Amino acid sequence: MDVAHCYLEGNADAVEFCPHDGYQHVLAASTYTLQEVEQPIRAGSISLFDVNAEKCNLELFHRVDTAGIFDIKWSTVGSNVGPLLAQADADGYLRIYSLEGCSNEEKPRGGFLNEVCGEKISSSMCLFLDWNPTATSISVGLSDGSVSITTLAESKIEKLQEWKAHDFELWTTCFDIHQPQLVYTGSDDCKFCCWDMRDYPSSMVFQNSKVHKMGVCCIAKSPTDPNTILTGSYDEYLRVWDLRCISRPVNETSVCLGGGVWRIKHHPFVSGLVLAACMHSGFAIVKIGDEKPEVVEAYSQHGSLAYGADWQRAKLLPGGSTIVATCSFYDRLLRVWRPISDFCCI
Repeated sequence: MDVAHCYLEGNADAVEFCPHDGYQHVLAASTYTLQEVEQPIRAGSISLFDVNAEKCNLELFHRVDTAGIFDIKWSTVGSNVGPLLAQADADGYLRIYSLEGCSNEEKPRGGFLNEVCGEKISSSMCLFLDWNPTATSISVGLSDGSVSITTLAESKIEKLQEWKAHDFELWTTCFDIHQPQLVYTGSDDCKFCCWDMRDYPSSMVFQNSKVHKMGVCCIAKSPTDPNTILTGSYDEYLRVWDLRCISRPVNETSVCLGGGVWRIKHHPFVSGLVLAACMHSGFAIVKIGDEKPEVVEAYSQHGSLAYGADWQRAKLLPGGSTIVATCSFYDRLLRVWRPISDFCCI
């Protein structure tokens, strides 16, 4: 069921609900727009919205212009810092913003996003980022195939190490939330890798280059099962992996979602339920279980590339569903909707 929608001022590529208590009504959306001139300009923005599903309301209360953004992520819950929003952009910068003045107890007025720090970490484009479980480090995937590990201390970004992990664009990187010394990477070279950062430079734990038929777009470690990890690929398959046997997916056929699997987000409360952005095939809610993964609901109300997707971290609504935000690229459309499925029965 559609709740609300709006059009952004640039091509929409990422949406992220703030997971922190008191700020779960805040939705961030980012854009990337390439202006084809003699010297190409990659422009972007971050917009903050107040989401009230009960009133079917989506209110823009803050916007900041930036370089073209490839990814944004809120800091992980449970760390000793308040809500921080990290930005990876086309100019090779990693920027960190603090969120102020818009908790549930306050009207959406005030400081909003204040830049804490920003650092040009590469001459290549920053394509993807991921926070470690304690929100003290960020891994960044770069367009030259490298991965950069940075630390945030005393309002300053410092590069801990960087290495050439892949032959082509590194679209995704992911800390292991159960073993944070490990980081996973995926790339246009069709390889899915794991690295151990206790070594310097980081050593390869494994590499699978035979299963994905096209580039690896996203990686998502299960928050509840330390042995399960998911990958999504341009080849349209969502794959389930057992880290104890990485040579092939648990389910050899996995599930074909009909479009390149660009993003995967685990449900915040329901184990084994994921939201996937499927590029040319809209969005899908997929149940991952002991049997073959199955699509329990599809959403096709976007008319362009399905890129950004996220669950709201608020409690389950009456009827057992959770509010979802999605965005599509060329039509610049942001939608907030409520799945029709009863997740309590899945």
